[in-house]
Amino acid sequence: MSKVIFHTGPRSATPSTVSPSMVGEIMHDARKRPLHDLRISVTDRCNFRCTYCMPREVFDSSYSFMPHSALLSFEEIARVAGIAVGLGVRKIRLTGGEPLLRKNIEILIEMLAQMRTLEGKPLEVTLTTNGTLLAKKAQSLMDAGLTRVTVSLDALDDSMFERMSDSQVSVRQVLDGIDEAARVGLAPVKVNMVVRKGLNDGQIVPMARHFRHSGHILRFIEFMDVGSTNGWNLQEVLTGAEILDRIKAEFPLEPVDAGYRGEVANRWRYADNAGEIGLITSVSQPFCGDCTRARLSPEGKLFLCLFASEGHDIRSLVRSGGSDQDIADLFGGIWSRRNDHYSEIRGRETIGLPKIEMSYIGG
Repeated sequence: MSKVIFHTGPRSATPSTVSPSMVGEIMHDARKRPLHDLRISVTDRCNFRCTYCMPREVFDSSYSFMPHSALLSFEEIARVAGIAVGLGVRKIRLTGGEPLLRKNIEILIEMLAQMRTLEGKPLEVTLTTNGTLLAKKAQSLMDAGLTRVTVSLDALDDSMFERMSDSQVSVRQVLDGIDEAARVGLAPVKVNMVVRKGLNDGQIVPMARHFRHSGHILRFIEFMDVGSTNGWNLQEVLTGAEILDRIKAEFPLEPVDAGYRGEVANRWRYADNAGEIGLITSVSQPFCGDCTRARLSPEGKLFLCLFASEGHDIRSLVRSGGSDQDIADLFGGIWSRRNDHYSEIRGRETIGLPKIEMSYIGG
C-alpha cells in the first residue's frame, strides 16, 4: 500500500487536541470497493434482549460481557478512527450493543467530530440507538458534534414492541427520544424496523402511516442471519418487495436515486410528498458489490463484514507502542485484501459457517 503521511498535533485526553489531521489516499479492497465507512461498536452491553439480536436465553444474567479494561479507550478509538479517516473514511457510525450505555460517550463524539476527511470536509459522525436514553441525552450529543441519529423501533403496538425487544420499555419512551432528537437538530432521524414474518409484519403499514409527514425516514430491514443465536429461518423473511407492495397498497410510492455509493437502503418517497422510506434487503437483494464498510469491535478487532467469522487484532499494535504509520499499514493491508461478499453467496456455501453476533459488532 502507499505510504500515508501524518500531520499530528500533541495527543492528550483533551478532545480538542486528540484529533489527528492526515493526508493519504482512499484505500480499495480486492473487489475495488473503497473504504468510506467505519462502524465502531463501543460496548457489547444492551438494555434490550431483542429476539433477533440478543435472545435472553443466551444473553441471560450469567452471560459474561467484556470487562471495561478490555474495551478500547476513547483516546484509542479516536486514534484508530483518525488513521481510518486518513485512509478514506468519510463517515463513522457508533454502535453497540447500546452505545448510549457507554459512559461519557459525548467525549468520544467530540473527538471524532473535529476530524476532517481527505477532501477537507467535516467527518460525518452518526449513532444508532434503541432510543431509551435518547430523550435525556439528545442535546448533549448534538452539542458534542453528532451529525445524525438512527433509532431502532420494531413496532408501534406496545405489546408487540415488548415482545420484540423483550423489555419493559414503552413505545412512547422511544418516540419521545425521536422527537427530542429532531427538536435539537439531529434530523432527519432515521427509524429502523426489522421485519420478521409472522411476528411483527402486521406493523408495517401502521409504522408507515405514523411516520408519514413526520420528517423522519422509516427504513424496513429484512430479517437477517446475523450471528448464530437468533434462530434465523428463511421462512421468516418478508422480502423488501413484499414490504413495498403492502405500503404501496395504502400509499403510492416513487423511487429515489441513491445518494452515494454504498448506500444500503433502496429509497422511495410518497407520491403526495409525505416523506421517504427505505428498504434494506440484504437477503433478497444483496448489496455486497457496493459495500464500503469496515467494523471495529469494542475491544479493537477489525471486521470486514457483518457476517464475518473472525476479526483482525488492531488493539495489540495500539497498546504495544505501534506508530500511526504501523497501524495504517496494518489497517490498510487488511482492507486491501478484503474479498468478503457473504450475502451474495448465502446458501450452501455459508451453511455452518460461524458468525459474530450483531450485538457485539453492531448492525
